[in-house]
Amino acid sequence: MNWSVGAIVLYSIFVASILIYVPFLVLGYARFQIGYNRFTPRAMLEKLPPYGQRATWAHQNAFETFMIYASAASIAYVTEVDSALASYAAITFGVARLLYSFFYIVNFPLGRSLMFATGQLCTYCLFILSFLKIQATF
Repeated sequence: MNWSVGAIVLYSIFVASILIYVPFLVLGYARFQIGYNRFTPRAMLEKLPPYGQRATWAHQNAFETFMIYASAASIAYVTEVDSALASYAAITFGVARLLYSFFYIVNFPLGRSLMFATGQLCTYCLFILSFLKIQATF
């Protein structure tokens, strides 16, 4: 399959939106273990096992990084960035975010930090490629 850079970038936004909920699946399992109370869902956060608390934090961080990444990827798409580097950045972002959640949940801080930095690097790579593209048109 021969996808354009634009298609890869757009699909990466979709994949990133799904990756937000990967840690939530683990959180759901942890809630099930302690007896989920749907009337006070936030009150039970302190009762979660440590991996469940980390899954909560990974889930929250996924929302935070998604907004910035979706902006960068959308700008890259709109400015018609046509670079292999953009494709690699979009794909690498998804892999990094999946590994970030995994490393966070299993409590491997170094791996988590490296994957966070990788994801941020990919995001800002898309911003920079977009800026270079529009600079070339002026």
